[in-house]
Amino acid sequence: MRYVVWGLLLILVVLHQSGIAIDSTKLLFGFLPEGLAVHIGISLAAGATWLLATLYAWPIDESSESENAESSNGGERP
Repeated sequence: MRYVVWGLLLILVVLHQSGIAIDSTKLLFGFLPEGLAVHIGISLAAGATWLLATLYAWPIDESSESENAESSNGGERP
């Protein structure tokens, strides 16, 4: 899953730098400039990518888990 997150991140960087709809004067829904809509989509996709990164690709800190287990056992080792 880590490689999927890296791939999504790479796609987002390319889309952001590509300049899609920069010179467009088209309005979406009658009020939203197309370039702004593209940036809104990229921002939402970046948020979703960050969520995936924290859920599936974030390293697990084993020392804090062992401390939590010890404190829940009253300091006794199992």
